[in-house]
Amino acid sequence: MSAVHSIPASGYRIRRRPAPQSAASLFPNCPDAPNAMVRELAPLADPSNSMPLLPAGCPPLGAEGTGPGGIRRATDFPQQRIRTAAAPLVGIARLASISPAAESRRTSEERPEYFLLPVRSIMNRCDSKRVPFEWTVNPYRGCEFACRYCYARYTHEYMELDGSEFEKKIFVKQDASALIGRELAEKYCKAGERPNLDHPEHIAIGTATDPYQPAEREYGVTRACLEQLVKREGLSISITTKSNQVVRDLELLQQIARRSTLYVNLTVTTLRARLARWLEPRAPRPDLRIAALRRLREAGIPAGVLASPLLPGITDGEGELERLAEAAKDAGSLWFSSGILFLQATSAKQFMPAIRAKFPRLAKQYEEWFVRNGKAPEEYRDALTRRLTEIRRRLGYSERPFVDIRRPVASAQMSLAWSAKETREEWRTQLAAVC
Repeated sequence: MSAVHSIPASGYRIRRRPAPQSAASLFPNCPDAPNAMVRELAPLADPSNSMPLLPAGCPPLGAEGTGPGGIRRATDFPQQRIRTAAAPLVGIARLASISPAAESRRTSEERPEYFLLPVRSIMNRCDSKRVPFEWTVNPYRGCEFACRYCYARYTHEYMELDGSEFEKKIFVKQDASALIGRELAEKYCKAGERPNLDHPEHIAIGTATDPYQPAEREYGVTRACLEQLVKREGLSISITTKSNQVVRDLELLQQIARRSTLYVNLTVTTLRARLARWLEPRAPRPDLRIAALRRLREAGIPAGVLASPLLPGITDGEGELERLAEAAKDAGSLWFSSGILFLQATSAKQFMPAIRAKFPRLAKQYEEWFVRNGKAPEEYRDALTRRLTEIRRRLGYSERPFVDIRRPVASAQMSLAWSAKETREEWRTQLAAVC
C-alpha cells in the first residue's frame, strides 16, 4: 500500500501552513488520548499568516462570502494568502501523514486505500448561519462513492492531499464511540441548557462524506456512533446518505427515534440508472435507495428524499424531477427537496473536464454559471423554487423538518426585520446543497 502523501497530480500546488515554534500545542503527546501515535508536539499555525479553516462538514463560503455557489480562491483573500515555503505539517495534515494503513478484507485492485486517523474529536461545531444545525459528524474523511460533483473534495486539501484523491484515500476516524460519548456529555446542549436555547442542538451526520460508504461494512464507525446516541434522549439528529446500507441499522434507528428526534435523508439525484452511474460511479443504484426509503418508512422512521444537486441541462429535464418526487412519495417519503449544483474550486477541477467530455454542449454554460459566476442565475433559481412548490402542493408533501430547527436567538428580543419565510427558504436552499 502506498504512502499517504503520494505525488500529487500534475500542476497541483501543495499549500503548506507555517508552524511558528512559539505557538501552543494542538496535539499533546498523551498515551490515553486518541492521538497517542503523535510522538512530539505539533505547534499551531499563526492565524495571521494562514487562511482560517472551516469545520469539516460546513459548506465553504462563496467568493463573496454570502452563498454556496461561489468559489473560494486565494486571490479573494489577499491578506490571508498561504505561504508556500516549506514548513512542518501541522494539525490534521500531520495526523494524516502518520496514519497507518488499515487492514481490509477487500482484494479488488480498484479499492481505495484505508488509513486509521487518530483524531481528537468526532463532533465538529458548525457556526455557519446558512445551515440549521450546530454539529456535524463525519465518521470518515474521503468518500468512495466518487461523486463527480462532490463539494467536499476541498477537505482533503487540509491534509495536504490533492482533491482528486478524495475517493482513493479514505481515513477511518479512530475511537469514534468513546469520543462521541464524551463529547455529547461535555459539549452538546439540549433545549433550555443554554440561554435563549429553546430547541436541542442538531447533529447532522454525513455532511461531507457518506456515513454508509463501503468502508462502513468493515470499520463500523457510523454504527459505533449510533450505539452511543441511542443511550441518550432528547437529541436532534439527521443522517444523510446515498446508500441502502442504512437499513442495516434499522433496529438501532428505531430505538434512537423513540428517545430523540431523528430524520433520515436519502439522496437520489436521478432515477436514470446509467446517468446515476456516471455521476456517482460507486454509489448504490437509485432504485436501491428508493427501496431503502420504503423500508425506513415501513419501520416508522421519518425519512425523505433530497434530489441534490440538481444539474442544469442534465437532471432537470421536463417531468424528470416530478417523476422522482412521485417515486419517493410512493415509497412513503415525508419530504422532497432539491438544490442546484454549486462548485468549490477543488470540485470544479474534477467536474468540469468530465462535463466537457460527456456534455460538450453544456460546457460553456457551466463555465459561465458555476466557474465564473459561482452559481446559477437568479431567474433559474426562482424557477426551481416555483417548480418545487408545485410538486409539493400536488403530491401533498409537508415542509422539510429541518425548517423547524431553529438556531439560538442572539438576544432576548429578535429584530423586527427578521423574516421567518426568508430564513426558512435560505436554510432549505443551503442544506439541500450539502451532499
